[in-house]
Amino acid sequence: MSDQYVKVQVEQMKSFGEDEEKEGVDTEEQVPGSSPSASVSPDHPTGTDASSTSLPCKQTGKSRSKPGREDKRHTSDVASQGSVVSAEKNLNRLGYERTLQVKGTGKILQRKSEPNGNYVTIHTSKNIEEMRREEGFKLAKKRRPVTVDTSKAKTSLEALKISIKQLKWKEFPLGRRTACDIYWHGVSFHDNENIVSGQVNKFPGMIEMLRKINLSRAVRTMQELFPEEYDFYPRSWILPEEYQQFTTQIHMVKEKDATVNPTFIVKPDGGSQGDGIYLIRDPSDLKLMTGSQAKQGVVQEYIQKPLLIDKLKFDIRLYVLIKSLEPLEIYIAKEGLTRFCTEPYQEPSQKNLSHVFMHLTNYSLNVHSGNFVHSDSQSTGSKRTLSSVLYRLAAKGVDIKRVWSDIIALVIKTVIAVVPELRVYYQADIPPGKPGPTCFQILGFDILLMKNLKPVLLEVNSNPSMRIEHEQEVAPGVFEYVPSPVDEEVKVGVIRDTLRLMDPGHKKATVPQQRASGFEQGEEIPMEEETQEKSQDETGTLPSLCLKQVYPKYFKQFNYLRLVERIAALFIRFLGVKGNMRLGPTAFRTFIR
Repeated sequence: MSDQYVKVQVEQMKSFGEDEEKEGVDTEEQVPGSSPSASVSPDHPTGTDASSTSLPCKQTGKSRSKPGREDKRHTSDVASQGSVVSAEKNLNRLGYERTLQVKGTGKILQRKSEPNGNYVTIHTSKNIEEMRREEGFKLAKKRRPVTVDTSKAKTSLEALKISIKQLKWKEFPLGRRTACDIYWHGVSFHDNENIVSGQVNKFPGMIEMLRKINLSRAVRTMQELFPEEYDFYPRSWILPEEYQQFTTQIHMVKEKDATVNPTFIVKPDGGSQGDGIYLIRDPSDLKLMTGSQAKQGVVQEYIQKPLLIDKLKFDIRLYVLIKSLEPLEIYIAKEGLTRFCTEPYQEPSQKNLSHVFMHLTNYSLNVHSGNFVHSDSQSTGSKRTLSSVLYRLAAKGVDIKRVWSDIIALVIKTVIAVVPELRVYYQADIPPGKPGPTCFQILGFDILLMKNLKPVLLEVNSNPSMRIEHEQEVAPGVFEYVPSPVDEEVKVGVIRDTLRLMDPGHKKATVPQQRASGFEQGEEIPMEEETQEKSQDETGTLPSLCLKQVYPKYFKQFNYLRLVERIAALFIRFLGVKGNMRLGPTAFRTFIR
């Protein structure tokens, strides 16, 4: 017999004879798994909900428990190096079963009592994780599969198909007459105007809000209120309306110091994939007109000292999920992409301003360079995973936790800057009382690391490419799409886990509405060791979530920045609608000024 004795607390449940017959009580029900009498092992497998670790008991007779009647017994036949963590006992008229969970082994021992008081071992059950998985499969079979309308998915279709297949959901590639649970749009909320229920992967107004001019305006408003918090966005001027102001300020700088010769990057308002971007060193080089029309865009300070790897400039594409606006929920993908230039970097000069393969990191530009390297490896080539770059920097002694913390702060602050006007757009399209879907959206943040490791926001894409193929030149001037393992690794995970988070079959956790008084300004985000997010996978066949919640998780550090959002709430409440006239985003900008 083992020297280690384990005390097991057992709830005694006996029949009451005459009392039971009088009252006619039938307790032939299954005891819920979350019974208070069941203790839970803290060493349950990672990724499972603690509330699900206690095992249900089977009651096979009619009995009624009387409070205060408990029997404490000792068992001495559990031979293990760990301790027995939990025990549950069920009694009937003839006997009862006892269930023991052995800490550290994940095993379940079950024994049954005979009338003479002896225990008979019934069986040793499977590992707890296996039992849960089997129960998950049974539950998943009973559930109606989630339906996804992919008829408007466009370039994200392949990654979406793979994700739906992994989740064992049901796809409707041509749409559906009856409502679907989720609608996946390729461009905007308005890809399908007839949706009155379910969930759509686009917010109304997001495309407009993230154009270069509107994003710059939103961040500038926050820079005026919180200049130190929003110093991650380059100084910008809106064209053509601020052309004179830009010219005056640059001339003043040069007059003060003739040796100063800053470089600026010009971006068209609605441009994408590097189209229309160019560098200048003098305001006179601006191309302000397209025919008889003025070009809308922004001109920004160019970051002249970026961090280099292999002598090449690169940027980070980070995927961010806005799960909801009210309450605000933000998730960041733990894995992203890095896009490299294809020509060794030199600080800008009049001679190299036009060298786009040196200064612009856009994949759609560099893929046409003769130096572009397609690679199946995640750590080499012109497109790599973010983790491979971070590991390489860590090997050189860089504080990666600090870099990641700064990136998270940049993302949260940027979203906080655009949410107020986004809520006005949302209100205009889906006012209270009008049938409509709920919304979520994946955004693409383009971030540059400076030589001093400070992250700088380049832009935010409302429709980041989720294509899992890349262009490859198969003949001179002839390109075709071939599979890209790096893209598939990152993008399928982002789409799949976004769907898991939006699964209508799971009850959404309510986010507590905390008061704004609980913040500490300037507090650094505590970067704990990487923990696995709780998976909402019932079958146990999917990996842990690749999306990490950052808000409201870090509510305390950032809530004080949501000042303009409170102004937006006042605008929506009192000025958003006047009779039949609806005031929109333009009126809101005037209002906050």
